[in-house]
Amino acid sequence: MRQVVGDSLRPARTPLAQVQEEAGVPAGQWMGRGLAVLGLAAGDVVTEAQLRNLFGEGRHPHADRIEADQLAAGKKPAAARRAGAVGRRVKVTGFDLVFRPQPTITLLWALGDEETRWVIEAAHERAIATVLAWIEGEAAIIRVGAQGVHKVRPVHGLVAARFRHYEARSGMPLLHDHLLLSVKAQRPDGKWGSAHSEVLYENAVAASALYNEVVMAETCEGLGLASEPRTVTAGRRPVMEVAGVPHELIRWTARRSDQIAACLEELEHEYVTAVDDDGTPRFLPVVSERARAKLNRIAAKMTRPPKQKARPLAQLRAWWKASAILTSGVAAGVINSLLEYARAAAAAIRARVAAVVDVALAAVDVTATVFVMNGGGRFRRRHLLAEARRHLALVLRGRRREPGLDEQIVDAALTARCLDISEPKTLRGLMPAYRLYTAWWPLADLEPARRPPTTAPDVDRQPPADPGTPAASRPSDREPGEWEIPRVPLLYERAVLAGAVVREKLRTTVAARGRAYDVIAHQQAAMPEQLLAPPAADPEHGDQEPEADPQEAIDLTALRALRESRTEVEALDLTAERLRHLQDAFTKATDDSRARADRYADQNDADGVHPVREDDQQAHRPQQPGPHRGREAGH
Repeated sequence: MRQVVGDSLRPARTPLAQVQEEAGVPAGQWMGRGLAVLGLAAGDVVTEAQLRNLFGEGRHPHADRIEADQLAAGKKPAAARRAGAVGRRVKVTGFDLVFRPQPTITLLWALGDEETRWVIEAAHERAIATVLAWIEGEAAIIRVGAQGVHKVRPVHGLVAARFRHYEARSGMPLLHDHLLLSVKAQRPDGKWGSAHSEVLYENAVAASALYNEVVMAETCEGLGLASEPRTVTAGRRPVMEVAGVPHELIRWTARRSDQIAACLEELEHEYVTAVDDDGTPRFLPVVSERARAKLNRIAAKMTRPPKQKARPLAQLRAWWKASAILTSGVAAGVINSLLEYARAAAAAIRARVAAVVDVALAAVDVTATVFVMNGGGRFRRRHLLAEARRHLALVLRGRRREPGLDEQIVDAALTARCLDISEPKTLRGLMPAYRLYTAWWPLADLEPARRPPTTAPDVDRQPPADPGTPAASRPSDREPGEWEIPRVPLLYERAVLAGAVVREKLRTTVAARGRAYDVIAHQQAAMPEQLLAPPAADPEHGDQEPEADPQEAIDLTALRALRESRTEVEALDLTAERLRHLQDAFTKATDDSRARADRYADQNDADGVHPVREDDQQAHRPQQPGPHRGREAGH
């Protein structure tokens, strides 16, 4: 609680409100649909007594006043205390959910003018409210009955207290809010219960993906910006950032990241060289993705500095801008005109990229990614939902979407791309949220047999299928960081390839499916700027088999060869050698596309800018093939 409410250095016997006012940190505010039942209202200031009662003891926020009234009415102390209780006592009274926008949004908030700051903070608050409403309606349940066999929704929603912070432990700008979510909720019968913590934990990733999607869309729509994918770590999932903000500024704020990376390198060295007393290696000679994640958490804790005393935001913003100009390596003119640079980049992206969301194709991408990223190819509905939200953020490039579009993609994936392999032995297993699925590609020329997935091996104890080049022992004359630690190839590379394989299959078998797909526009919207494909061929010649064009942004020769020799599901089992080959092909395509950019720039200037139609921002609806549309899709 001392860390969340911003009073970690509060002097003794000093009221919380006074400390927050002196430091310029805003007071906490109440949120949630369950406030009315407790006599609170949205936006009310959170007092110290209310925090102590609800989160410290799991009682009514106004328990002190309720007990006093009961005692004044002649009730015994025990009865008065029961009147101030909210259900029975529990060990866990709440959860701390942290919401922070993407680094480029934080940079615009920290280095921009006051109007930009207010727009971003409003987008940040709307995104938090959206996530909280989703948790209340979809992710929060109360267990009732013997051993909690029955699950009910909180009839009046949940209660939460929101606290805002402005800086990271390193002193760098970091807009983020702590949402203290109380587990106390009212059941349909009027009694108080506790939200099931395990369900909230399981839906944390889907909630995070929803926040990232909404805060980016709200910020871009409010300021006239667009987003683009940025690769932070090779082989890992890209993150969506505001286009036009120099990445050097992100590095300027990444002091903690540098410290964690240095510590992680030493921990990885200790991991691959650790031996037992008899000299037997304790772990694998390579660092798997799971082990890397655990070591990264350890490194973060080892390098975590203590919190500093909060300082007024106006003072912090002045310091941040001066520091960015002096130490980031970015020109002062760019920093002072950061919003204008971002708007120029957004205009170029929106004029060239049509945000087409084809629900059927999105279902392919989402299913392929989830199938590869989850162990053994087994997943649940919440995994598809989180990936669908990431996919929408990637395709829409900062535009708002239709409500419920993420659910439509999940439903399409479950209907056409997934196979239910559940064998429930409990009442919980019968719930739709806990049904178990695997990917299934019922294309016309694929083997119809439904092969169940195999159990995922423990990569920390068993050798991986293809760990690449065997690890060599570290030379005695080198220190950590001077030799390359072997790592297992990351799964996201395989997931991207899986989606490309199946999409390519859809292009060649669309006639058998009897449905039109805007494949080119869908792929184009999901590509980074440097990999954008040239305009599609004339639709009148769409009945011809697409050939390998040397001007294609992505060379799919290797993908087609793989598709001809193996089925889609089998093609997902790629070796490190094939991954390196495909990575080289994609790297070459990137270099070629950059060289072609100048040639296309002249042509685009001559033809004029063709703005994206407003209806391109809506979900793509399949149409019946008309005259001159070629073979079904016209591409």
